[in-house]
Amino acid sequence: MQVLFASLASVAKNTAARHRSGCPVNISLEVFGDRWSLLIVRDLMIRGFTAFQDFVESGEGIATNILADRLRRLRKSGIVLAEPDARDRRRINYRLTEKGIDLAPVMLDLLIWGAQHEATGAPPAVIAELAKNRRAVLQQTRRRWVERDTTPILPWLGGPRRLEQEKSGRSER
Repeated sequence: MQVLFASLASVAKNTAARHRSGCPVNISLEVFGDRWSLLIVRDLMIRGFTAFQDFVESGEGIATNILADRLRRLRKSGIVLAEPDARDRRRINYRLTEKGIDLAPVMLDLLIWGAQHEATGAPPAVIAELAKNRRAVLQQTRRRWVERDTTPILPWLGGPRRLEQEKSGRSER
């Protein structure tokens, strides 16, 4: 037992320069623990958002300066990748990295927990299915990430408005 605590003390010393402590929970919260960062990860993972404007129009009310800062932080942490749009190289698309998609179990648990313990707009039957089929949901989430499928996983959350406009024949340009 003393070896375990000595090892943990060593971890704390080695991470002190970069983090407040060596505690994995603390480090995780320092990387992505603010509200906006988690919502950005959610929107990339579940709602199929890729463009800056998608996040602005998400309905969450994030200010553009906060959004730019959180996207920068998530990129610096290796959770989000920025790539030029294939159709318009002047535009940037955001995508989760492998490290980012590894947050899928955490995001699913937060979604289920929030809907089970607070009043939300989430349909109870959908939440029950997500909870019952965790493994399949996580496999589908990873498969969609690998295939770069940006169709929203949970349609009731909504997807990017630009996709809705493209499907209906209207264009923003």
